[in-house]
Amino acid sequence: MKKAVMFAVGMMIVGAAASGSAQEGGYYDRLGDRIDERLDKRGDRINDRLDARGDRINDHLDAKGDRINDRLDAKGDRINDRYDALAEKAAAAGKTKLAARLDRKGDRIEKHLDKKGDRIEARLDKRGDRIEKRLDRKGDRIEHRFDKRGDRINHRLDHKGKVHHRRHRG
Repeated sequence: MKKAVMFAVGMMIVGAAASGSAQEGGYYDRLGDRIDERLDKRGDRINDRLDARGDRINDHLDAKGDRINDRLDAKGDRINDRYDALAEKAAAAGKTKLAARLDRKGDRIEKHLDKKGDRIEARLDKRGDRIEKRLDRKGDRIEHRFDKRGDRINHRLDHKGKVHHRRHRG
């Protein structure tokens, strides 16, 4: 009888210890998962915000470059038209060399302003692309850092929830 009672008490202790250890890590597992999820979402939000900012800056600089290029093209056309009109007057007056020189000068100025507008537009496009890439990389780094941080916290809390017994050497 005494052995049966001792056996029953021993089984109750083992059963209680097994259920207690199964329940013990649940809180920390849930806490770690929540923290990991929150940090992942935060990294995603920051990355998305920086991506959107890079896109806005790039679009703004592209539009600015297009406006400047169009304005310089129009200016070159107006100057060339004015020199063409002066060349026609000179040709009508019989001054053919002057007319040819004025026509070439108008073409040269128009070509110069067209190239200048194209260079400005290309420079602003490159600048916008560089800014967009830099912000994209920065957002990716931040997102990756938050992901790793959340994973480390979750992993650490998973280990905290488990009971480890150390053997003492005597």
